[in-house]
Amino acid sequence: MDCSLTSTLPKPRTISVNGKVIPREVIAREVQNHPAEKPITAWQAAAQALVVRELLLQESARLGIEAEPLRDAEGRSETDEEAAMRALIEREVATPEPDDAACLRFYEQNRQRFRSGDLYEAAHILIAAHPDDVVARGAARRTAENILAAVSADPALFAEFARSQSACKTSAQEGGRLGQLTRGQTVAEFEAALQRMRPGEFAIVETRYGFHVIRLDQHAPGQLLPFELARDRIADYLTTSVQHRALAQYVSVLAGRAEITGIALAATASPLLQ
Repeated sequence: MDCSLTSTLPKPRTISVNGKVIPREVIAREVQNHPAEKPITAWQAAAQALVVRELLLQESARLGIEAEPLRDAEGRSETDEEAAMRALIEREVATPEPDDAACLRFYEQNRQRFRSGDLYEAAHILIAAHPDDVVARGAARRTAENILAAVSADPALFAEFARSQSACKTSAQEGGRLGQLTRGQTVAEFEAALQRMRPGEFAIVETRYGFHVIRLDQHAPGQLLPFELARDRIADYLTTSVQHRALAQYVSVLAGRAEITGIALAATASPLLQ
């Protein structure tokens, strides 16, 4: 190895908060809590989280805040530092509870979030063909078209064709029946075809697996969850959102009057809310 090359690399900068150094080995241990595609990204996220933690701990010490560590139902307890940060946030960061008007407004603006998915009951006959085999794809299409014509004329033939022709062995044994399907259980092209069909209709759809002759048996549209049943979930979501925004603002204030070296502090939340 040419050691002269290593001397040209910049030395890692020391990270500190108001003169309190955050050791590199501490950051290295924290990295496991911040998975990322690139190691440098995980390292930076870990360092920023520890800077925020140090800001909160120094502020709780400055204000003389003391707190009794909480214990959960399983007997796990906060550390003294965790208790101090929690108490600081409870005292200094205002997080008002959302009222019914705010919850209802969110519900009306995001109704799709509270709608159950459509439910389909369908059957299919798969004529398989590799997507790169042009000849096989052409033959599979013709076979599917012939089957479609036959079952359209006599729907009772569908189960027989499924058992004798379908490459989907699991459903073939059931006469092609796939049971009840919800969003995301089939490939996108198959799902889109179901959305276009009416119960009792037949259709052909092409997917990467080949050509499917589909029969839609039933369609149950999704239902909108009443506001009364969604209210608590909405309130929890809005409360958490407000907490994160308020805490980010508070940390920004602390960072603005602190001397932080070695890293630029991005907008982030306290470890207590992660």
